[in-house]
Amino acid sequence: MLSTETLLIITLTFLMSGFVKGVIGLGLPSVSLALLTATLGLKDAMAIIIIPTFCTNVLQGLVGGHFKLVTKKFATLMITAAIGTWFAAGILAKSEAALLSGLLGFSICSYASVSLFTPQISPPGKHEPWLSPIIGAFSGFLTGLTGSFIMPGVIYMQAVGLPRDLLIQAMGVVFTAATLGLAISLGGHDLLPFDTVVLSTIALIPAFAGMWFGQKIRKRIPEAQFRQVFFIGLLLLGLYIIIRALLRDEVRQFLGLI
Repeated sequence: MLSTETLLIITLTFLMSGFVKGVIGLGLPSVSLALLTATLGLKDAMAIIIIPTFCTNVLQGLVGGHFKLVTKKFATLMITAAIGTWFAAGILAKSEAALLSGLLGFSICSYASVSLFTPQISPPGKHEPWLSPIIGAFSGFLTGLTGSFIMPGVIYMQAVGLPRDLLIQAMGVVFTAATLGLAISLGGHDLLPFDTVVLSTIALIPAFAGMWFGQKIRKRIPEAQFRQVFFIGLLLLGLYIIIRALLRDEVRQFLGLI
């Protein structure tokens, strides 16, 4: 797995995903997971993104001065997400990766479509106390299967209606907890081999380099236009992952197409 081609793919992937995160404050796990799944496969991609995602989210979660408020507000969401992730990782270990790659593609497409065409989601309001643990469990389950927390976790957090700076810190805290839960789950189910941990550690360098560059030119790029381009690109990438999965015989057989 430690080939020159693999190292090049990882370097370019995390330079790009780090750049996106540097410009708009999110996107590193979504972009890196999608690109690595399309090139190296889902299970390897889930393991490789662990350390860069965890470290960048720790930094994001510590900035803002609202750590206690965020952890209290989303405590039940994070707890149920961790439980859901653990159970789903057990399924992942025994499942066909191509089928779950299609599920990841669908999740990415859903997130991009909602972000592009439904910019304002109704806030949960008085339903938040019972809705948060349900969203957490469902998002955690999908995280354990696909490595992605974006649906419906990110959409729900955006709908809560937090101020922008507080939302960014909240996503950093929740994503840190989700990534930690995913790492423990993958390790517990023997899906985190040593060579993959080495690659994940190496990926920190281009991830932080991309973030630094993105932050430097953030003021020179209209954020609204950049976000639109980002979500269109993410939508196309998700569609590519779905089509690639549908071309696999095991997926077509599962769907009754052959």
